[in-house]
Amino acid sequence: MEQSRFDIQYAAMRAAIIEREFQHLNEKQREAVFHTEGPLLVLAGAGSGKTTVLINRIINILRFGEGYSYAYAPEDATEDDLLFLREYLRNPTEEHRMRAETLCRVNPARPWQILAITFTNKAAKEIQSRLQRALGEEFAKDIWASTFHSMCVRILRRECDAIGYDRSFTIYDTDDQKRVLTAIIKNNKLDDKVFDVRGVASAIGRAKDNLQTPRIYAIENTEDYYKSTVAEIYKQYAKQLKESNAMDFDDIIMKTVQLLQGNPDILERYQRQFHYVMADEYQDTNHAQYVLTSLLAGGYENICVVGDDDQSIYKFRGATITNILEFEGQYKNATTIRLEQNYRSTQNILSAANELIRNNARRKGKELWTDNGDGAKIRFHRSDTQEGEAEYVARMITEGVADGKHFSDYAILYRNHVLSNSIESAFKRNGVPYRIVSGLRFFDRAEVKDMLAYLWVIANPTDNLRLRRIINVPARKIGNKTVETAAMLAELNNTTMFDIVSHAAEHPELGRATNALTKFAELITNLQKMKEHMPLDEFYEQVMVQTGYLEALKAKETQEAQGRIENTMELKSNIADFMSRQEQPTLEGFLEEVSLFTDIDRMDESSDAVVMMTMHSAKGLEFPQVFLVGMEEGIFPGFRAMEKEEDLEEERRLCYVAVTRAKQQLYLTCAERRMMYGRTQYSKPSQFLKEIPKQFVDSNISETRQEMQEKLDLQPNPKYQSSRAYDISGAHKKQPVIAKKKTAQTVAAPALKPGDQVDHKAFGHGMITSCKPMGGDILLEITFDKVGTKRLMAKSAMNFMTKK
Repeated sequence: MEQSRFDIQYAAMRAAIIEREFQHLNEKQREAVFHTEGPLLVLAGAGSGKTTVLINRIINILRFGEGYSYAYAPEDATEDDLLFLREYLRNPTEEHRMRAETLCRVNPARPWQILAITFTNKAAKEIQSRLQRALGEEFAKDIWASTFHSMCVRILRRECDAIGYDRSFTIYDTDDQKRVLTAIIKNNKLDDKVFDVRGVASAIGRAKDNLQTPRIYAIENTEDYYKSTVAEIYKQYAKQLKESNAMDFDDIIMKTVQLLQGNPDILERYQRQFHYVMADEYQDTNHAQYVLTSLLAGGYENICVVGDDDQSIYKFRGATITNILEFEGQYKNATTIRLEQNYRSTQNILSAANELIRNNARRKGKELWTDNGDGAKIRFHRSDTQEGEAEYVARMITEGVADGKHFSDYAILYRNHVLSNSIESAFKRNGVPYRIVSGLRFFDRAEVKDMLAYLWVIANPTDNLRLRRIINVPARKIGNKTVETAAMLAELNNTTMFDIVSHAAEHPELGRATNALTKFAELITNLQKMKEHMPLDEFYEQVMVQTGYLEALKAKETQEAQGRIENTMELKSNIADFMSRQEQPTLEGFLEEVSLFTDIDRMDESSDAVVMMTMHSAKGLEFPQVFLVGMEEGIFPGFRAMEKEEDLEEERRLCYVAVTRAKQQLYLTCAERRMMYGRTQYSKPSQFLKEIPKQFVDSNISETRQEMQEKLDLQPNPKYQSSRAYDISGAHKKQPVIAKKKTAQTVAAPALKPGDQVDHKAFGHGMITSCKPMGGDILLEITFDKVGTKRLMAKSAMNFMTKK
């Protein structure tokens, strides 16, 4: 079709108006937003505004459709319309905005025709809330913006009867999965040291990531004793889940793929519905997620994947970097756009990250840059011990807070959780408030899991695992033998345990427990009826009361019991929050959300405390001040990672991710010797440090290993006596290693007493209320005017505090 002069003018005017609507974006971002048709790969560097691109691309597709790139005028367009657009471009007014948008639209999508998938609830909620602000809540709510798992659960709730599941299926978390597997391993009389439940769960998870059913897994592993035995465990595990009408986390993706592949009519319906499919963090997808995304986008092939091959760090979860590296091979007509302008960090931090990741061979390549200025140089610190490293971290934070920063400006990132212990101790000694992400999750606490188990059984009585958990909690005189008998009867009669319990009087094998079992069944049945006509939060209160759980905790009258009561009540807060965000909140909906929750989703960003977490957990987050601790060979990278180049490259990508979390200041720390797992080890600084050029690091801290050794007066590890001297700039000099022995000196605790007035750099004026001798030091309790009471160790505190 040939363009007319009118077409050319109209298309140019339309493109100019749409361009101005998105003028707040940079050139590359706009290019991604306006590319609506066909396969698109957006290589989004750290801090380059990929979420902004995703959101604006959705807005563009909904408001203007193909308008920006369409070469023709509408068939019914007139010269008056063109004149109007020309005048609107010259003088845009709110009065004429609606007409201008209407004239610029070409095949705009409806909200339900857009699928935007991401990995975390936090990211999905951000996309949803920003779309609601831009488009209005009523319009935006129909967009399918969710995590992979939430999207799959939504499809399965509608369609799972096609694969033999009831729509009330429950979702097993990691703990539930391990309970079932532990029982299977025990029942099969297998050595639980050889068939460790974590290892077995991991093997089954990998099989599901690769879409291997128990039968396929068994066929492919007949020659391997361990794997063939795991295949039998997998078979029994899958059978038990099916009988309980339950799925685990990995099932949610695999069952959705099986549903779509095995039912062409259902697949066609969703392919016809989703005109546009967008997948965020595509470098983190596993094989099952890759297949799922390809299936859903198979109708129109308007697939946009956003990701960064340099941030692929989840191989241990089944993620494969191949999915993003080979996207252009899968879609021959794909367009690739690189987002390289960073809005988060300073140029010194970005330049260090660029040089670091340049050492990887498997990457598409990009160069991060920013308009934020060079900023402060990276600070490197090497201590003699982990305690010295921890004190340095505490001192830097305390001094920063004294200069006007907040504790919440700081994040401590480490490769393994074990590295957090010494940092925690230093923070406690110095009164630094902190919170650890990925400690014991709220939803993993026993009392919370008990209440959730009640709710799951009420929603799905066929859930044998949750039923076993709460049938005698609190105690109802239903012993383990009775439970096992009920389970055996259920298997013999090809029914559920709840059915056996409900008809306990018909089974003399249950003996004296019959009455207790019948009462329990009546309790669950009555609660099922109650939930139909009661608000969810009020219903939860009834569950706590009717089951006797709350009363049993109150009867214990201990501090621990009080804490458990508070946790059960906190679950009500979660329910209330869920209700506030849903038009029609249901018990099943709340349980789904809980089962897909992560620790990051619960992170309280409003509290003024230092955040401590692993580098993996920090993905997607940013902080003004970041410490990367434990930067030593053998720790980061780990010894095992150094055995294979592929694994070393993933460790380097993890380091790249950690470095690019910092906005203003980055600290890199390591220790000469460190106690780990009961053994003292001497370590060289990480090779990643040597890959950062000298010009991006504070020059006054570039010291050779020999100079550092003499300054710290340490006993060297014989293994490294002939090693090269270390310089963060990458320069090496062969140096003799001289060992000295130093007698430890005891530092006298300062003379302080209750009633003394003190001034602290970070906490301000305070008064000492108690002094308690403790291990050659003094534990001070000080009431500060601004921050309340703090407990500090005197020796550490006096580095930042003066007596008035």
